[in-house]
Amino acid sequence: MLDIADELHRWVEQGRDFAVATVVAVSGSAPRQPGAALAVDADGTAIGSVSGGCVEGAVYELCQQALRDGETVLERFGYSDEDAFAVGLTCGGVIDILVTPVRAGDPVRPVVASAVAAASRREPAALARIVSGPAELTGGRALLVRPDGSYDGGFGAHPELDRTVAAEAGAFLDAGRTGTLEIGEQGSRCGAPLTVLVESSVPAPRMIVFGAIDFASALVRVGKFLGYHVTVCDARPVFATRARFPEADEIVVEWPHEYLERTDVDARTVLCVLTHDAKFDVPLLKLALRLPVAYVGAMGSRRTHLDRNRRLRDVGVTDLELARLRSPIGLDLGARTPEETALSIAAEIVANRRGGSGVSLTGAHTPIHHDTPSAPAGRIGSVA
Repeated sequence: MLDIADELHRWVEQGRDFAVATVVAVSGSAPRQPGAALAVDADGTAIGSVSGGCVEGAVYELCQQALRDGETVLERFGYSDEDAFAVGLTCGGVIDILVTPVRAGDPVRPVVASAVAAASRREPAALARIVSGPAELTGGRALLVRPDGSYDGGFGAHPELDRTVAAEAGAFLDAGRTGTLEIGEQGSRCGAPLTVLVESSVPAPRMIVFGAIDFASALVRVGKFLGYHVTVCDARPVFATRARFPEADEIVVEWPHEYLERTDVDARTVLCVLTHDAKFDVPLLKLALRLPVAYVGAMGSRRTHLDRNRRLRDVGVTDLELARLRSPIGLDLGARTPEETALSIAAEIVANRRGGSGVSLTGAHTPIHHDTPSAPAGRIGSVA
């Protein structure tokens, strides 16, 4: 549900009762990933999505029923071969949906309120709910975990269960993951098995664009559209201005390699080097290719690429490190304009993150929706 935290936070502040349906698990071809949610308030207003439209009507009805009876429900939806018009995913996938009422007086409400408030402030937090297990544990409770290991709420059962779920959810939060885990009802492998959904809310991933050129302006817009926190960095103050990059989250006037040395990056960060000037590129890429980031791409012609590689080898960059560099940057779309080039770069970033091949889906036999094993699930507005 944290993918719609901004809206849910407003509903909580307004005192609205609502029910939220959350994707717990998917198999086959399904349009939304675990954590995707649809919420319905007492007036029938709906926000979010769990399937891109395939089962939204049925899930809407489940939410209204949960508001009436206060019961948490786990429902499975899949493709119906016998009746193409039956409720199901026509794409052939299967999704499990957890529907939870969040009404005034429900024990889950204060925990959900804290979770959506944290997510709307872009603060890291993880929300854990029991999906399946003994009946007394499966409805109406949740646990909110913070990065320091502290937690609110609980499941009202064995105290070791809360501690174990908090520890496991903390590991999910560290990795920025959303998914399920299996534990015993007493917090160990003993007792009846429980399935727990953990939703992680982490700050937006970073895109750092080096080089304040017109191509960068288009890339900033696309990066924001994909949910990145976008920084533009250039050593030339006449070009790195708010007027030229109104949609950037940050504009930094500094030598690129010096800024990269002092700023925070992680395994979701993407670095786009658009300067194609050796005095900027070489010290920047020497550092960038040794950092644990998701993507490093550099703009330039094939001749520039070869010259740049030679210069990088001359300063000690190894062939293994050079293999990480996407250069010339972007997929082959035949792009010419800044906007087309930005689309080309963004397509390569998405393919790299999701494990896509970059080839046309027409005539291909590869999955339409797939993730690389190491790709963490994003927070609200994830770049998923």
